Amino acid sequence: MAKFLLGLMLCLSVFAAQAETRDVQQHFFNPHLGDFKAELDTAKQEGRQGILLMFEMEECPFCHRMKQTILNQSEVQDYYRKNFLIFSVDTEGANTLVDFAGKETTEKKFALDHRVRATPAFIFFDLSGKPLTRFTGAAKDMKEFMALGRYVAEGAHKSMPFARYKQQAVK
Repeated sequence: MAKFLLGLMLCLSVFAAQAETRDVQQHFFNPHLGDFKAELDTAKQEGRQGILLMFEMEECPFCHRMKQTILNQSEVQDYYRKNFLIFSVDTEGANTLVDFAGKETTEKKFALDHRVRATPAFIFFDLSGKPLTRFTGAAKDMKEFMALGRYVAEGAHKSMPFARYKQQAVK
């Protein structure tokens, strides 16, 4: 019995080491300057694939779940920050921002312009500000969200829907 408990404790400590969690605001999202046109230049200079926007609402339980179970994982944070600049947009927000075309707007109007009707919604933009793909709702788990990042970073979004990419990734 002692060997079993020792083995169980070892397995749990290995799992805990692999599942390091960190603050979402500090380690997932980039500081929000409010000028997405300027952020495109930053993404280009830093060699990123593009920009990822998470459209969210303060009282959204699915947004909260994403932050508490997936976006706080160090593996997710490191992968996404390596490939994308990442910002949060409040779909009900009155804060002004500059869109990818250089036009001043509000967070709420920007979300409406991108037809965000449910949260969370993740929209990936290329380095010219053109939307590449969209994922609406909370990811099932970290594995699905990581697959979403690879789907865009590897360019698979150009040739197949995400559902097919996920099926092929599982094989």
